[in-house]
Amino acid sequence: MLPDSNIFLNVKTVLLVTAHPDDETLWAGGTILTHPEIRWTIITLTRKSDIDRAPKFFKAAEIFNAKGFMADLDDGPEQNPLEISEIQSTILNIIAEKTFDVIITHHPQGEYTRHRRHEEVSLAVSDLVKKQKLKCKRLLFFAYEDGEKKYPPRPRKDADIMINLPKNIRQHKKNIIIKNYGFTLDSFEANAASNVEAFKIQGQ
Repeated sequence: MLPDSNIFLNVKTVLLVTAHPDDETLWAGGTILTHPEIRWTIITLTRKSDIDRAPKFFKAAEIFNAKGFMADLDDGPEQNPLEISEIQSTILNIIAEKTFDVIITHHPQGEYTRHRRHEEVSLAVSDLVKKQKLKCKRLLFFAYEDGEKKYPPRPRKDADIMINLPKNIRQHKKNIIIKNYGFTLDSFEANAASNVEAFKIQGQ
């Protein structure tokens, strides 16, 4: 397992690709806050037309001092499958820059049981990197699981990186979830906002 100091050593640019506004905070918010020296670009692929969530996402991006971009792919309760090519073209059309030191996205199995969009985004990003339509030195996946709904999401045992967040960073992260996004203290989101952030390295 690599310590945080090794994985982000000399990293200047990171692209974070997520399915939903708040995913960036839930799964990597503490890491973003811990590394203000990095130029962060955050894409969320749904809810651009959501008059509640969209402003909250852009406010979170402002707090993170990151470039924030949104799209409006279907995120209805039916979770009808999306074409991977549609997700990929959406990503490529959102950002002009295509090369980053690190790219971070959802785990191929998602972070909890079960959200189709997380899995689809993971597949789409992995394929773009494989085809070098997005380029990076290292591709990371969020590494969480919920024991098939037995407990709130927590770091996977096979995670390659586990970052223990300092107390002040933990609180800042929680504040973004609760005060900015408006989730209650007993919500799924507040419980999922772990004090430890975990990542899997592609190919390891």
